[in-house]
Amino acid sequence: MQSDRRAPVLSQALSPAVRYPRIAAIAFGALAACGFQPLALWPLTLIAIACLLELVARTVKACDAFLIGWFFGLGHFTLGDNWIATAFTYQANMPAWLGGIAVVLLSLYLAIFPALATMAAWLLVRPDKAKGRGGGFAALAFAFASAWIVTEWVRAWLFTGFAWNPLGVALLGRFDARGLALVTPWIGTYGLSGLLVLLSGLPGLFGRLVARGRSPLRWLWTVPVLALAAGLGVLMIVPDPWARPEEGSIRFTLIQPDLRQEIIDDPRYFEANFRKMARLSLPRKPGEKRVVFWPESGLGDYLRDGYPRYLYRLYTYGADPVIARERIGRVIGPYGLLLAGAVDLVIENGDEVAARNSVTVINGRGDIVAGYSKAHLVPYGEYLPLRWLLEPLGASRLVAGALDFRPGPGPRSYDFGDWGEAGVQICYEIVFSGEVVDPFNRPDYIYNPSNDGWFGTWGPPQHLAQARLRAIEEGLPILRSTTTGISAVIDANGIVRSFIPWRQAGRIDGRIPPPHEPTLFSRYGNALPLAFAALIALAAVSMVALSRRRR
Repeated sequence: MQSDRRAPVLSQALSPAVRYPRIAAIAFGALAACGFQPLALWPLTLIAIACLLELVARTVKACDAFLIGWFFGLGHFTLGDNWIATAFTYQANMPAWLGGIAVVLLSLYLAIFPALATMAAWLLVRPDKAKGRGGGFAALAFAFASAWIVTEWVRAWLFTGFAWNPLGVALLGRFDARGLALVTPWIGTYGLSGLLVLLSGLPGLFGRLVARGRSPLRWLWTVPVLALAAGLGVLMIVPDPWARPEEGSIRFTLIQPDLRQEIIDDPRYFEANFRKMARLSLPRKPGEKRVVFWPESGLGDYLRDGYPRYLYRLYTYGADPVIARERIGRVIGPYGLLLAGAVDLVIENGDEVAARNSVTVINGRGDIVAGYSKAHLVPYGEYLPLRWLLEPLGASRLVAGALDFRPGPGPRSYDFGDWGEAGVQICYEIVFSGEVVDPFNRPDYIYNPSNDGWFGTWGPPQHLAQARLRAIEEGLPILRSTTTGISAVIDANGIVRSFIPWRQAGRIDGRIPPPHEPTLFSRYGNALPLAFAALIALAAVSMVALSRRRR
């Protein structure tokens, strides 16, 4: 680590961290995760990234920058993804204590992405050669923001991807505010993460300007930057003044039955669970035309024909899928349409060989009118990668059952006439920016059924926050029906209009908020944040060139 005699106040305060940079990086990473739900302490995320930049600015080797980023990522993902450990308490095939180890092992891998970002930024700027000039630190912040955007985007698709908790979600604000997320339709979620990094670089830059005795006139350019940051920051605290509640024409009923994970896969409770959902779903008045939303994993019945008879006797009411569907039709009423999470089977040569995590759409007569199968499956949750190797070692899926799930074809929209055109994204699928809408057939709204009962107290609010970002990006309302919460109606501005708290049973009735016109992001997707990354990388290169010419 190099020393700067004229180090600004922030750097002076970080002197203990400079002596033990890797330990400090772990602490800063965990601090950055405090900006995510349920803590939502977003100023801590800004402070943590500012401290990370200070550590990187003082490294003298690329490998040191890589390790600082890696240790930062280890702390960041271990705290932010701690909810994964809770999932291990709901299965019997592996010890529950393995959940904590699984979180750390996953974090060891995920930490590679911040490490690559810090190393790439260091290599681009080489702060040890910039001699501490203000332009050098600004270039580092810009380079790191650019690299973070790219590595976060890569994290979302490499090895099927793990897009959970992009850094920018910390800027989303409360349920009724959007904060800096206002710009998401133009730069996307990953661009929002880059913007957070840029804002985090301001304290270090200003501190260096003050420490070097620059003329106040040289600081005038910072005034509009600070004013803009302060103005948008206010929206993190107060409701968005431009967002107005709007109601569409499609009536809906959305339920949260509060089916706990301990019983949801137990056949002894299937009938009681169904009756609970049915009571919550009954029409409030005869002849009501509405669309009804049920959660993922709520139905124990097999609803499709053509399966081996013994499966219906084990799981389906009346040992007949027709009867199961007809009683659902009676529940929702003759003018209702139900979208419900269900499990379908893949049958080959008379035997079940795989399953599909699906949404089944049933009308008031009990007819299946459409179906969707989840495309983005959860590794180790819905299927076991390298089963031939891992199963003999004692590994298993977290989801009950011996059959692996097979993926569907991807986002689809379904035209239900008076009930609108619906897009479907099941559970985990909603966290993947730019992958939630059929690019050739834009829906009126997105239905996002989920079972968040696995995820403890941290997972559900984080899941909801990421669904809000998809609503903002795409300009579409999202309706989330979950087994245990948090179920919510999110409008096209990303504002939560109604919700049912965690571990409470309830229903929401109303009209689906209308969609916006297609956003820029809905047209160009993640090309926008990548273009933003290229632009700020170019700015970083220009700053470095200018700084070195001045020497």
